[in-house]
Amino acid sequence: MPLPNPVMTAAGTAGHGAELARYFDLSTLGAVVVKSLSAEPCAGNPPPRLHETPAGMLNSVGLQGPGVEAWLEKDLPALLTTRARVVASIWGQTVDDFAKAAAMLAQVPEQVVAVEVNLSCPNLDGGRHLFAHSESATRDAIAATVACGRPRWAKLSPNTADLVQVAGAALDAGAEALTLVNTVMGMAIDPVRRQFRLGAGGGGLSGPAIHPIAVRAVHECRKAFPEAPIVGVGGVTTGADAVELMVAGANAVQVGTATFAEPRAAARVLEEVRRWCRRHDVGRIVDLIGAVGP
Repeated sequence: MPLPNPVMTAAGTAGHGAELARYFDLSTLGAVVVKSLSAEPCAGNPPPRLHETPAGMLNSVGLQGPGVEAWLEKDLPALLTTRARVVASIWGQTVDDFAKAAAMLAQVPEQVVAVEVNLSCPNLDGGRHLFAHSESATRDAIAATVACGRPRWAKLSPNTADLVQVAGAALDAGAEALTLVNTVMGMAIDPVRRQFRLGAGGGGLSGPAIHPIAVRAVHECRKAFPEAPIVGVGGVTTGADAVELMVAGANAVQVGTATFAEPRAAARVLEEVRRWCRRHDVGRIVDLIGAVGP
């Protein structure tokens, strides 16, 4: 699937997308990836939901959302007016949930160019039962989402030693791309109050702290699947971070946690990628992809 450039937002970090339009032209990005949606509304986890860490943040939002139907009616129209290319993101607690959410997207406008299938959110049920920790569960969920009628990107978890095998199962089941990676499971405790800093106890760590994990995940999956489209995500705060993921093997990247502190982060990263390429005489992004030496 062609994109005009390789920089996108990351699901769950830009709301439903249109919120960022006051800061920059969303159509200048490769695509806007919206918050993960379930077929039905979800209340999410109890507060507090965010905790800043020295090199990123922990979140335990719990995939709060209005559900696909409400998003189609109330949120998508505003995003479409920005002329952005949109990637919808869906999740479910069962295979049937994934199938229902995907089917509800079957008639969306052509500006919705892909569906990211979030198999890897670690802050529901303590992260113990992720689809992305099982080859068979991943295969079943991806196969169930075919009704969306769009290219499907399997968003996978770094919290497993079987990432490459799970990625292979997703591709075998029909995923057209891999999104690598989601957050890393973590926890923070207030030692004075002897209490968890997040309402649900643990949460997902994101930001610069996980960037090396994302680089390795992308590199290992690129080695295993030379032809598979890969979207790299994890701790991208600068253009150089984005280029590093591309050299590791990513075709495109997503900017997430940086947006919380700087709403224009994705636009800035895109401009920094352009400047980096000019400075290093790189004429085509494709020349960077997987270019790391042996």
